Amino acid sequence: MPLSSIIGAILGLGVIGYMLGSWRATAPASGTANPWHSRAGYYGAFVMLWTVLPALLLVAGWSIFEPAVIARTINESLPAAGVDKAESSRSLTLSTIRLIGEGLRKASPQEFAEIKSGKVDAKEILTAKGVPLASKPEPYMIEAAIKTNGLKELGSQIISFGGIGLALLGFVFGFLQVRPALRSRNAVERVALVGLALASLVAIMTTVGIVFSMLFETIHFFQLVPAQNFFFGTVWDPRFSAAGQTGGGDGQFGLLPLMWGTLYISLVALAVAVPVGLFSAIYMSEYASPRIRGAAKPLLEVLAGIPTIVYGFFALITFGPFLRDLGALGGASISATSVLTAGLIMGVMLIPFVSSLSDDIINAVPQSLREGSYGLGATKSETIKRVILPAALPGIVGAVLLAASRAIGETMIVVLAAGIAANLTLNPFEPVTTITVKIVSQLTGDLEFNSPQTLVAFALGLTLFVFTLCLNVYALYIVRKYREQYD
Repeated sequence: MPLSSIIGAILGLGVIGYMLGSWRATAPASGTANPWHSRAGYYGAFVMLWTVLPALLLVAGWSIFEPAVIARTINESLPAAGVDKAESSRSLTLSTIRLIGEGLRKASPQEFAEIKSGKVDAKEILTAKGVPLASKPEPYMIEAAIKTNGLKELGSQIISFGGIGLALLGFVFGFLQVRPALRSRNAVERVALVGLALASLVAIMTTVGIVFSMLFETIHFFQLVPAQNFFFGTVWDPRFSAAGQTGGGDGQFGLLPLMWGTLYISLVALAVAVPVGLFSAIYMSEYASPRIRGAAKPLLEVLAGIPTIVYGFFALITFGPFLRDLGALGGASISATSVLTAGLIMGVMLIPFVSSLSDDIINAVPQSLREGSYGLGATKSETIKRVILPAALPGIVGAVLLAASRAIGETMIVVLAAGIAANLTLNPFEPVTTITVKIVSQLTGDLEFNSPQTLVAFALGLTLFVFTLCLNVYALYIVRKYREQYD
């Protein structure tokens, strides 16, 4: 039975359990005037949970571990003389066996018998079934494919009977537990609480998994390349294949040009986004009429919904050549892909982050502060400068640092508007690149993570993660230090 059918059957039994449990809880009971501890829906949910949860856990666990179990069983059954001991060779062999198994499932009984007996060319029949094979499969591969299909069929039968059978047992058990004294609401809410806790744990464990996956590969990278060459190197040229093997190649994996390019472009972007976003937020919250605000704010926030690749195309095709031609008219040499091009376009992209958040924060300042300032004779501009902005300062700083984190992690705009050259330069008219761009370039293609050229991407990623983490921690410190509490 297909997995989707098994899950559908389990969910169907769960619905039936909910209906029957609710129905039983509505039946009159003798002994007390108010015999049922909980509402009828809680008893239905109690039966449904007993029906669905154990069965779905069994199905999920089997689905996760079944491929590994089958692969290990087939791997142990392969003849030692026919398969190379290398891990890559065995992996390729197992992939070929899986492809042959898919073709055998599509073959007719007669074709299957002919392939199994070896009387026909198996490659020709399997290719006709849509299975791409580079060469004629060996007999042991066909035997392993047949065994794989048998194990999958056995597993499907086990999970079909086991999942549906466990759902039926859970249904019977839960239904028999429905009685007036059962505290079904408490049980259902405990399950809901566990579900909420697990949902919170997913985000935490995902972050921990990301950090540790980068950390282990970074440690491997620093075993090949000295850490001082990475953190203090001024040249980025990872093409030197012996950098980690001979201990030479100083500066070939230098971080400084990439870090400088990241910070330089981010500073130019913030120099555009912060003033424009903050001034627009002040205008919309303090000066604009409700009609203008109602039209301007949604139009401004449309910028946040434009994909970054579109900004990159605009910079590459329109804005970059415009700056180059404008510089030529003034006698300046401006590259079409430069710090200035990427920074200005990225700044436009960041305006909604600063503007929208700052606007919400300024509007959250109590009206009583404005009225008190006006009562003391202050003008609107003086009230904004001396009352509203100081009160909203923590939130505004948080919005700016959020925009900074967004700028530091941007990739597509930098690729198309700033280039991929790792230059350590102060000239804003020259191309540079960032850490995120090099992470993508180092991991592009079919690569194995056993050389410094690929492992350096994890070191770059961990460095960027630590940098943005420190930035966010500092933003949290600023917000907590200068936060004002209003009644």
